[in-house]
Amino acid sequence: MEKMSSLFKDLRHIVRFFFFKGVLMEDTAGLLKKTGENTRVGRQLQFTDAEQIRSNRAVIKAYIEQAIAIEQAGLKVEKAEHTSTVEMPIEFSRRLEENMALKEAFESLTPGRRKAYLYHFGGAKQAKTRESRIDKLIPRILAGKGLHD
Repeated sequence: MEKMSSLFKDLRHIVRFFFFKGVLMEDTAGLLKKTGENTRVGRQLQFTDAEQIRSNRAVIKAYIEQAIAIEQAGLKVEKAEHTSTVEMPIEFSRRLEENMALKEAFESLTPGRRKAYLYHFGGAKQAKTRESRIDKLIPRILAGKGLHD
């Protein structure tokens, strides 16, 4: 167990293959994983040792070839029906009401960027933490940048 936790602390021991349109791929080996909790499209293969890579070499090659074929075919991922909504924390709502420049900057962000900020702000359990996160990220929003840009 200790060896495993030290392995994950050192990310040099993890190899990942990212597929931007992974949701379109057939996961015949059951190895593709979402790249994040709220990811809709991207998928990844993740390996923690060389033996895993060696034993899955044919699968890795097939998945890469499949991703290339998807691109060459010009396949697109259909836009999602925005059925899920993210609740706006009251602390951020107040800031938008008080600061018209912030409101305009936030509304000019793409829906995905706005959603990322709302997830981040709303993920804090305490109001003090939400306020701190908002204070820290207002300059990024005003600069027109997303949370992870």
